[in-house]
Amino acid sequence: MTDKEVLLTEDGLKKLEVELDELKSVHRKEVNDRIRQAKEFGDISENAEYEDAKQEQAFVEGRILKLEAMIRNAKIIVESEGSADEVHLGSTVRVRNVTAGSESEYTIVGSTESDPLNEKISNESPIGTALIGSKPGSTVTASTPGGEVQLKVISIRGNRKTGSKAKAK
Repeated sequence: MTDKEVLLTEDGLKKLEVELDELKSVHRKEVNDRIRQAKEFGDISENAEYEDAKQEQAFVEGRILKLEAMIRNAKIIVESEGSADEVHLGSTVRVRNVTAGSESEYTIVGSTESDPLNEKISNESPIGTALIGSKPGSTVTASTPGGEVQLKVISIRGNRKTGSKAKAK
C-alpha cells in the first residue's frame, strides 16, 4: 500500500512528532494501566470499564499508526522570507474580498495543518485552490459552500520550496 504524500511546514511536522511522542510515552501507558485495573474487577465479559479502556487503546494505537505514516510520508514546505510573485504552499497571501469589501490574510498549508480559525487554509480548500498560482493584483473566484467569492490578491509573502521527506522516528 502506498501512503499519500503529506505536505507539512517544519512547525507542523514538529507538532505531529510531539503528539506522537505524547501518545507513545504517556497515553499508551495510561490506557494499559486502565485495562489492568479493569481486569482486576473480575469478569471482563460484562465490564464496561474494560470495554471502554479497550476502545481507547484501539483509538490510541490507530492514531499512533496514522501519525507514523504521516511523518514517514511528510514532504516539508520550506518557507522563505520576502515577497513572492506567485502563490504556492507556504505563501502568506493578503486578499481583498471584492464581494464583501473586507481584507484577510491566509497562509496556504497542506490539508493536515489546516486551521481556518488561525488563517491557515488548505491548498485543497476552495479558497486555497483558487489562490494557488495567482499573482499580486489578480482576482480569483472561489466556489465556497456559501457561494462564489471573488478575491483580489493584494500581496504575497514567502514562497515555498518543497524539501525532502522527513525521517520517521
